[in-house]
Amino acid sequence: MASPTRIAVIGLGYIGLPTAAVFAENGVEVVGVDTNPLVVETINQGRPHFGEPNLDALVRRVVEGGKLRATGAIESADAFIVAVPTPLRGHGAEAAPDISYVEAAARAVAPVLIPGNLVILESTSPVGTTERMAAIMAELRPDLTFPQQKGEMAAIQVAHCPERVLPGRILEEVVNNARVIGGMTRKCAQRAANLYKIVVRGECRVTNARTAELAKLTENAYRDVNIAFANELSFICDKLRINVWDLIAMANLHPRVNILTPGPGVGGHCIAVDPWFIVATNPNEAKLIRLAREINDAKPGFVCEKVRQRAAALREPVIACLGLSYKRDVDDLRESPAVEIVRRLAEERVGELLVVEPHISTLPAELADLGLELHDFDQALDRANLVLLLVDHMSFMQVDRDVLKDKFVIDTRGAW
Repeated sequence: MASPTRIAVIGLGYIGLPTAAVFAENGVEVVGVDTNPLVVETINQGRPHFGEPNLDALVRRVVEGGKLRATGAIESADAFIVAVPTPLRGHGAEAAPDISYVEAAARAVAPVLIPGNLVILESTSPVGTTERMAAIMAELRPDLTFPQQKGEMAAIQVAHCPERVLPGRILEEVVNNARVIGGMTRKCAQRAANLYKIVVRGECRVTNARTAELAKLTENAYRDVNIAFANELSFICDKLRINVWDLIAMANLHPRVNILTPGPGVGGHCIAVDPWFIVATNPNEAKLIRLAREINDAKPGFVCEKVRQRAAALREPVIACLGLSYKRDVDDLRESPAVEIVRRLAEERVGELLVVEPHISTLPAELADLGLELHDFDQALDRANLVLLLVDHMSFMQVDRDVLKDKFVIDTRGAW
């Protein structure tokens, strides 16, 4: 079958917009769909609505070239890529994945489907979500056939191809990273692989939909378990009065040891969330994965206690909180442990908090509602008597050590 000439991308967030723009750059007509009118308007002006290296120039180029257009309503296309949020509702062992956005996308796509269409779910999802999406479309379109009904002979092909990119490097990785492509049938998988080969230079490994769903969750659970080991070492080293970063550097001299770096917790839209998807559907089997999540979720509380102890020694604590994003040099605050730490400190009134985050212009509501404001880096350091480094942004690494010599310093990243 010929390659699709028109693609609809549903959800124009951190994954959907770069994906849409890359396909458009490769000559495919792309209709981007989002329920947020401001997002639609911004993109049609040739601008992305979030920060990502080189994305602004790419979006401007493909919009001006007529290859990418945003809208609030689903339109007909040869292929549909669903890249909507799959948030986690609740906390800890009680958390459960919310696939309502995927279900809504399936209901929106169903009316415009025609025989030969391909529907791909990119959203990170618990195992079985692709099948659930197909079931919804089949219920709404009894005049069409779907893989669960007719197998290889189905009129509509359905597949899962999870995104696996890193914020800050999305445009590079969406092209160069290998892709896992899981079809509900072999034909579904091959159709999806042919679509991604338009833009992907890395390997496109074909499998079934359920394996592809679990593969993405496994990747992030693996990272989470390894980070938990490093964070558990930080708890042990604190009790034993050992510098954890020195310890890890020594251990990593072994040729078969590569311990990751501890931090204030784990954030981002993947690693802090996806392992719970496995735990939620496999509570009796996912023992190690659950424990790793609990260890990493406990780290913000550990950092807060360290701040309380230091602040108690000061008559009037003034705390410079450096960084809010979940990782260095991005503006992404999703699931950020730094945000949680600052929120807790503010709620407990540990001291005057001077929040510094050079990659955003306004604080998230959960912090602004507590009376916090953004501050200039140099001014915050000048006023503070306690400096809390939460994110190792490059701009923070240029600090004059003489400025810190008379202050309490809590470095959660081992950067100083």
